[in-house]
Amino acid sequence: MEIRSEFQGVEGWLKIRADLHVSTSPPVIHTPARLAQRAPCAYPDGMAQPDCPLCGGTGWKTVERVSADEDAQRVVLARNGKGGASGRPKPVWAVPCDCTGTDRTARAMARARIPRRYEHCDFENYDTDLYDSVKESAAWNRSLAQAKIVVESFVRDYPAAGETGFLLMGPCGVGKTHLAVAALKQLVLRGHSGIFYDYRELLKEIQGSYNEESHTSELGVLEPVLTTELLVLDDLGASKPSAWAMETVGHILTTRYNERRITLLTTNYLDAPAGESAAAPRLPSGRAVAPSREDSLSERLGTRVRSRLYEMCRTIEIFAPDYRREVRHAGRVRS
Repeated sequence: MEIRSEFQGVEGWLKIRADLHVSTSPPVIHTPARLAQRAPCAYPDGMAQPDCPLCGGTGWKTVERVSADEDAQRVVLARNGKGGASGRPKPVWAVPCDCTGTDRTARAMARARIPRRYEHCDFENYDTDLYDSVKESAAWNRSLAQAKIVVESFVRDYPAAGETGFLLMGPCGVGKTHLAVAALKQLVLRGHSGIFYDYRELLKEIQGSYNEESHTSELGVLEPVLTTELLVLDDLGASKPSAWAMETVGHILTTRYNERRITLLTTNYLDAPAGESAAAPRLPSGRAVAPSREDSLSERLGTRVRSRLYEMCRTIEIFAPDYRREVRHAGRVRS
């Protein structure tokens, strides 16, 4: 038995077209000018204000559809649906409400966990002409200026600059955190994701997750740290070194390194001078005593982690005295 499909042959095709009322006119080619613009996203960019008079907290407002040579006017449709004298509803577009942009910067800073203490930090208010009282002032100011130039260049070229972050290294009070936050702020406001963490605070949060009464887990704390596009880890090495702390920070940095994610670091601990004598000082009696110096960064993090940082980050050293102490001392002198 031969089975014939009505799709076979020209007659069958014409029959199907007739049944579906398919037009035989030439197809219409839609040019970009004739197509409505596609919305970039299905939701407003920011959180709506619940008491907004334009959108009522929905995040969307309506604007009247007008001809191209007219300015769009905000309209509020009456609850009965009648928008004009004729009784017919006015054709409108739904667009994100203005209130979704209110405090957008503040919300971006909150998502990035930037502390309120540092919300003001940017490149414009990073002063590179602080010192003028001693002969070393010019060298100190030059060190501040060079650090600012390098960090600004990183931000300007990101992400084309590559997979290397930076490590700001220097004594307390020279603006390392200021520069790191300024970089994070600019990149976050450009649409990149990033978070700020103080080194000690991060370790305490992870330790707190081990508590049976804690509502968070170690994975819950670490997940955003490991996966965010940009991580600022401030005051690296500040916590007293322990095997657990070294292993934890090593895991964080190694994971981000393997996933090619950018890490921005600050630390008060310097590298030990090359060729430094390992001999401990001795009392006149010959008894050895511990040297009175700060630990090196390798001693705070471990040699393995410090070695990894050479590849992960460009080291930016800042040589200047503690500005906070200088200002406080100057105030006492003036008084």
